Amino acid sequence: MPEFSVHDSSDLCDAEVIALYESVGWTSYTAEPAVLLRALQGSGFVVTCRNEAGKLVGLARGISDDATICYVQDILVHPAVQGSGAGRAMLEAIQSRYGHVRQTVLITDNEPGQRAFYEALGFTEGSDFRPEPLRMFALFR
Repeated sequence: MPEFSVHDSSDLCDAEVIALYESVGWTSYTAEPAVLLRALQGSGFVVTCRNEAGKLVGLARGISDDATICYVQDILVHPAVQGSGAGRAMLEAIQSRYGHVRQTVLITDNEPGQRAFYEALGFTEGSDFRPEPLRMFALFR
């Protein structure tokens, strides 16, 4: 299993960020690299995962008012490191940083394994809330 370390990050190289997003096929981000880099700069908290050689192999970011809500955005792990615990470690770092806020929210694709991953970290899918399920609305452009 690959070794990695998780860091609060402000020392990202543009090229390594683009390469990581490309490695997971997130081409809607890499099609406009300047927008992606601006989004990272505007995020409240960015956490990265690096392998033993210092290569960027994971990134996650939180966007928050730092009082009531945190949106978790862009949890990505290089395919060679997926399944190693890197995603969990980065999400736990975000949860630790924003542990005092009332709500932590994320929106994700409906890919196999994601539900189990997020539920194992304490998240509940909106349709499973009781007594009433929650609705999620989004506007994508």
